[in-house]
Amino acid sequence: MTVSVLDLAPVVPVVVVRDAADAVPLARALVAGGLPAIEVTLRTPAAPDAIRAIAGAVPDAVVGAGTVITPAQVTESVAAGARFLVSPGWTDVLLEAMTASGVPFLPGVSTTSEVVALLERGVREMKFFPAQAAGGTAYLKSLAGPLPQARFCPTGGIGLASAPEYLALPNVGCVGGSWMVPEDAVAARDWGRIEELAREAAGLSAGGTCR
Repeated sequence: MTVSVLDLAPVVPVVVVRDAADAVPLARALVAGGLPAIEVTLRTPAAPDAIRAIAGAVPDAVVGAGTVITPAQVTESVAAGARFLVSPGWTDVLLEAMTASGVPFLPGVSTTSEVVALLERGVREMKFFPAQAAGGTAYLKSLAGPLPQARFCPTGGIGLASAPEYLALPNVGCVGGSWMVPEDAVAARDWGRIEELAREAAGLSAGGTCR
């Protein structure tokens, strides 16, 4: 993938799939709404099969694996078809595995020291997590001055109303969120509602509600 994950869309849906049969229609709804990058979190046993199904049946989707915390999960996710990896945090062992995977990755950070350590290792694109709890837009704005080379996908506690504030920051490429895939809509298989919410999210821009 030549385009950065941070540049595919203003929002990356963070998806929890409990039934792999839901993966393809869910992904199609998100793509139809304008959100091609989809992070399937490894929080359920169905996640690897969900990634595999999306990779095989939804060619316009850029499916990735989230909540990656072990080298084994890196290997399994890439084998399933994940085109990018996202972790809530990182260690040298995990970073080595993600680097060796051959796909783009966003290691999670929440402190300045973690950001500097990644920059030292040649990594410039990161997940800022948990965004709201770790300082939100004020923290990221403070990082932009001394560390302008770092770019972030803030995730955690971000919704439709707060996303534009993050997108307005010069060091934010996109945000991650789950508000466009509410659990009740997924449980009801209301793909039309999810597509509508995705379209609203895809229209977000810095400093406003829609572009």
